[in-house]
Amino acid sequence: MDVPVAKASIYISVDVEADGPIPGPYSMISLGACVAGRHDGGVFTAEDPQARTFYRELKPISPEFVPEALAVSGLDRDQLAADGADPAEAMRDFSAWVREVSGGASAVFTAYPASFDWMFTYWYAIRFTGSSPFGHSRCLDMKTYFAARWDRPISGVAKGTMPKHLLSKRRHTHNALDDAIEQGEMFANLMTARP
Repeated sequence: MDVPVAKASIYISVDVEADGPIPGPYSMISLGACVAGRHDGGVFTAEDPQARTFYRELKPISPEFVPEALAVSGLDRDQLAADGADPAEAMRDFSAWVREVSGGASAVFTAYPASFDWMFTYWYAIRFTGSSPFGHSRCLDMKTYFAARWDRPISGVAKGTMPKHLLSKRRHTHNALDDAIEQGEMFANLMTARP
């Protein structure tokens, strides 16, 4: 019996900055993404993460925020309220971008760690567009992927405990696009390195 060939996947590295711990009461204030690579069903090929990117700063959706969370990004809420993208428009643009860069491949969301970024991105996509370009579950957490492939307990995994050749040489700046690109490089390293 022949095993069906897997559909090609395009891996999108995503990073968000938010002004609180959960979407709804708090706001996603920036969204950055890049194409990290493609798996054709047999072979993974890394892409230049700076080549195909997406970035938006968004208007807050509520008056609530956690000052310490907001401070991480360095973004100004008053400026975002005045100049940020409308969340519905930003998420429509993001979904269209994901479809465009994916072509006929399945788009897979990836982040380090994915739980926070997925939570905000998925909630915003469903809330403002009615659907997610990643479906309800095409999400790959880099932290878990590393733990599984390198046979490490997840509780002991941090970038500081990972082999240096897996990490990006870029700084983690808390700009959503910079960090998506950094994580895109790390993802390609994880996919091509051997434990």
